[in-house]
Amino acid sequence: MSALFTPLKLRSLEIPNRVWMSPMCMYSAAPEGPETGAPTDFHLTHLASRAAGGAGLVMAEATGVRPDGRISPWDLGLWNDRQQEAFARITEAVKAHGSVPAIQLAHAGRKASVDKPWLSDRYVRESAGGYRAVAPSPVAYDGLPVPHELTVDEIRRLVRDFADSARRALAAGFQVAEVHGAHGYLINSFLSLAANHRTDAYGGGFENRIRFALEVVDAVRAVWPDDLPVFFRTSATDWLTESPEDDREGWTGEDTVRLAKELQAHGVDLLDVSTGGMVRDAKIPTGPDYQVPFAARARAGADIPTAAVGLITEPQQAQEIVAGGRADAVFLGRELLRDPYWPQRAALELGAEPSWPDQYAYVVRRRERD
Repeated sequence: MSALFTPLKLRSLEIPNRVWMSPMCMYSAAPEGPETGAPTDFHLTHLASRAAGGAGLVMAEATGVRPDGRISPWDLGLWNDRQQEAFARITEAVKAHGSVPAIQLAHAGRKASVDKPWLSDRYVRESAGGYRAVAPSPVAYDGLPVPHELTVDEIRRLVRDFADSARRALAAGFQVAEVHGAHGYLINSFLSLAANHRTDAYGGGFENRIRFALEVVDAVRAVWPDDLPVFFRTSATDWLTESPEDDREGWTGEDTVRLAKELQAHGVDLLDVSTGGMVRDAKIPTGPDYQVPFAARARAGADIPTAAVGLITEPQQAQEIVAGGRADAVFLGRELLRDPYWPQRAALELGAEPSWPDQYAYVVRRRERD
């Protein structure tokens, strides 16, 4: 049996294989009106088709826990009943194809309120339907306005917002909740000295900078069933301190191992390991598997299950990551946009049994025999 196509059990949830769909923003929700932030028929087709394509877990895109938490006004949200009802259609469809529905709960922080990337990716002003960005400190992301510095009371309200969205996600039928702590968004910006200049209980030393992340995890875990897993997505490095070409101080791989140990103690079941996103001009040495060593390091150093991401494009490549113990699963993003049936093709190449829907299977298998 291919390691990539063996089940993975986290708490009582068994995920049928180790090929998972990464959360990817589609910028396709209504930006205003009663359908604001609610998934549409596009999202239903987009996510259900990857479940039919054989992904063992299908992760909905970064979903704002409040209106100003969306990366763009066209992103998904989960703060009201209409959004929850619309998500329920999606979880039913994903489950019908034998996959696990998951959702990434997020707040964009200082990188909020930007245009669709294929248009301009520029700041959308409040007068044009945007909203004011918030952050741990009034430190702007390059090209965007200076964000509002959160008060302690506002931080506490945000923790409750994450819990409220998690409660709605559960009611909508999701089986995994992922807390988005990566890519320079709100939680990640609390972690890194590159964005967090606070001097109170949420800034300064390592223990203070991880406080908000742990409070969010505790709040989500408190409303999430004990028998279902919680994930945390991290940027394992800002590519600042660890870059010989950069003298700025930021988050490091060593910091990630320390955080992973704390997250596991607070009920996180898997670390979804990405990198970067804190600053626009970081020097990132990209290439196949370039982020996998960080997943392997966290897995070994904190003894926590991890998922690897980034430029994983070939079945044998993914197989070697899992079989070699560098990660417990792989998240595919752009490759699943190019080929929604990548997991089915990979199963064939690796000698596993594809999990075709019945409506396809009797024809596909007959042709394989012929």
